[in-house]
Amino acid sequence: MNKIIECVPNISEGRRMEVIEAVADAVRSVPGVTLLDVSSDPDHNRTVLTFVGDPDAVAEGAFQVIAAAKERINLDEHTGEHPRIGATDVVPFVPVRNTNAEECAAVARKLGQRVGAELGVAVYLYGDAAARPEREKLAKIRRGQYEKWKEEVGVKPEREPDFGPAQPATWGATVIGARPFLIAYNLYLNSDAVDVADAISRRIRTSSGGLPNVQAKGFLVEGQAQVSMNLTNFEATPIHLVQELVKREAAQYGLTVTRAELIGMIPEKALLESAKYYLQLHDLADDQVLEIKMAQAAGAQSAEESRAAGPDQRLNDFLDAVGSSEPAPGGGSVAALAGALAAGLTQMVAGLTVGRKKYAEVAEQAQAILTRAATLRHELTAAIQEDADAFDAVMAAFRNKEIGPEARTQAIEAATIVAGNVPLRVATLARDAAGLAEEAAAMGNVNAVTDAASAAYMAQAAVMAAGLNVRVNAVGLTDEALAAAWRRQVDELEAEVSAIVARTAEKAAARGGF
Repeated sequence: MNKIIECVPNISEGRRMEVIEAVADAVRSVPGVTLLDVSSDPDHNRTVLTFVGDPDAVAEGAFQVIAAAKERINLDEHTGEHPRIGATDVVPFVPVRNTNAEECAAVARKLGQRVGAELGVAVYLYGDAAARPEREKLAKIRRGQYEKWKEEVGVKPEREPDFGPAQPATWGATVIGARPFLIAYNLYLNSDAVDVADAISRRIRTSSGGLPNVQAKGFLVEGQAQVSMNLTNFEATPIHLVQELVKREAAQYGLTVTRAELIGMIPEKALLESAKYYLQLHDLADDQVLEIKMAQAAGAQSAEESRAAGPDQRLNDFLDAVGSSEPAPGGGSVAALAGALAAGLTQMVAGLTVGRKKYAEVAEQAQAILTRAATLRHELTAAIQEDADAFDAVMAAFRNKEIGPEARTQAIEAATIVAGNVPLRVATLARDAAGLAEEAAAMGNVNAVTDAASAAYMAQAAVMAAGLNVRVNAVGLTDEALAAAWRRQVDELEAEVSAIVARTAEKAAARGGF
């Protein structure tokens, strides 16, 4: 099946149309790439391009963007509201269909190496592709912007790029990585008080203790204060929730939100969920939307249908793979799937509780469960492939005849540790999902109480199955202390989840009357 990824490069130019068009044309020149959007902001002096295609073609498109921007943008002459470190400031890759975060991270690393070697541009890896934990966050890499970077690169060890020369250049550095879908969303206030926009940003952003999955900063744009935001997980923290919190915070200063602005593209689901919220159509089915229903009847797929159809096909492929004679994916991947299903069911129960008048007293708790369950679902879904990859790595280490016996033993031990840590993490996440299911069973929508109980049972299956995989990997370890620690942790997780399931079943039965 065709793999599709998205690339969303941000270049430090939003005013000179000839430069913007030249960079866009560089993308259009690559076969197999579809340029979906070019969005420029003169105040930020920044342009965001969005294009999709197969991984190799998209990587080539990104390379051409960086090359074109390098030749046309001099950061010594650049000013704008938005922070930046390079002519091509950031190049994120996003999985869209039949691919995942790790594959996008691999594309990012390969591109970073090529950009450093062929273009002589300093490259830093971030997000899922980060080579160092301290570089996962873009803001940390971009600290001090271009001006501080050119003073410190080649001088301070922490500024050493992952690829390319450690020396200042007028095109700056480029940050390349992989991340989930991001919505760039700005709200304008009826004031020029940028300090208020900054204060509101601090209240709502994750780093200051606000909403999860929200990055925010205040700007002055065309004489109007702007709360500029990146929403990094719109399913866990929906766009309408962010909008309402900004409005509430603005009201504390006697201000209102006058308009919103979208930079780049947005998934259809994000808009549908906001429409359901504001129209109070909480039970609205997607196929009640005329265009979606027409697309279904015609056999076409809208953006939302593509999102829905992709996982269906991937699930079929996954089940075929499990049923094959190949050893991976196996029990560890199935355990991760069971855990993801548990988290998904819990998320559904919370979603059926939030916004319902009958459950207004527990709305905040339900929203917290929904957010956490969505995060667990994403992490457990990613672990499906991670477990299969870890098993393959162990097998590859055993088969490697090109290295000496001692090196081979070390490689097997290292691969086995990874292969044990993945299901151990799955068991831990699944235990957490069971805990959320218990909370949902106790206070969530009573009509979905059996779903909460089902989630707890699925989580227990995930813990038990993952625990088996931890134990079998412990047998192969030479590090006996680590093996013993693994077994203790599995024993504790299994005992915890069994107790949680018993309590959840009791609460569900009491509330459901069965």
